[in-house]
Amino acid sequence: MKKIFFFLLCFQLFISFNLSAQSSINRFLTPADSFNKHRTIIVTASWAGIYGGTLIGLNQLWYADYPHTSFHFFNDNNEWLQMDKVGHVYTSYFESVWTTDALLWSGTKPNKAAWIGAATGFVFQNTLEVFDGFSEQWGASAADVIGNALGASLSMSQYLLWKEQRIEFKFSSFPKKYPAELTSRTLTLFGSSIAQNTLKDYNGQTYWLSVNPSSFIKNSASKFPKWLNIDVGYGVDGLFGGYKNVWDENGEAVDRTDIARVRQFYLSPDIDFTRIKTKSATLKTFFSLLNIIKVPAPALEINSHGSFHFYPVYF
Repeated sequence: MKKIFFFLLCFQLFISFNLSAQSSINRFLTPADSFNKHRTIIVTASWAGIYGGTLIGLNQLWYADYPHTSFHFFNDNNEWLQMDKVGHVYTSYFESVWTTDALLWSGTKPNKAAWIGAATGFVFQNTLEVFDGFSEQWGASAADVIGNALGASLSMSQYLLWKEQRIEFKFSSFPKKYPAELTSRTLTLFGSSIAQNTLKDYNGQTYWLSVNPSSFIKNSASKFPKWLNIDVGYGVDGLFGGYKNVWDENGEAVDRTDIARVRQFYLSPDIDFTRIKTKSATLKTFFSLLNIIKVPAPALEINSHGSFHFYPVYF
């Protein structure tokens, strides 16, 4: 999870600073009417730089201290109730969307931009699988590759069909409180800081598929708010191990299979910030970045144990 968010963070920094610093801010993310050589050079050079820099960073942060081996696959399909796989879909999706938007800004033809954007998101994410495949500590995951393909495909198909993103991915996370007897385990797995918890603790994370109903309503007289989305979320709870709640602690086996591992499904309203009208280019940029996050809102949950819960505010 930390690795895929590392990639997404690099893309965020690129969107926030690189393009806006090298171009006219009042034209930021506005597609060019025709091919713009200067913008194309900016996009190409920036992508090459961020890709190379990210690979170096990833290698030093995650792989340098572990022995290497021949390329191999590792079957992790059933780990963490597939929350990590959803993370791959999410990250690949946004990398593809942001790449496509940058290409449109440079004047690349829409269909071509959609294909290149999806290919970029797919390649960027699968670089992680190459690193994993050559590391003795991990191994390439076929399920991760499928997740990367799904995220890139969701971006591309919508640009080709509608020239916009009507169905998006979003993310939310809130720190969980655990019993004192699980302190050692949670510190080992999830870390102690809020940042570590956000990236590592699947129990506190929720991924959302966010649909904008107004974009499907072609009636100009419709009163349905253009900024209002309806989200379907997926989360988990009770996970203290990849496959089961059994681990080794100070040389002794700990069995907490009494803690149920639960899948959770949510329904909640949301805001599509990119559909809020504003003439401010700064706000448009901010709204574009903010749109990766699900806003706190009332939510209805049904879980794999058949229980229903209503939350006045859920994040």
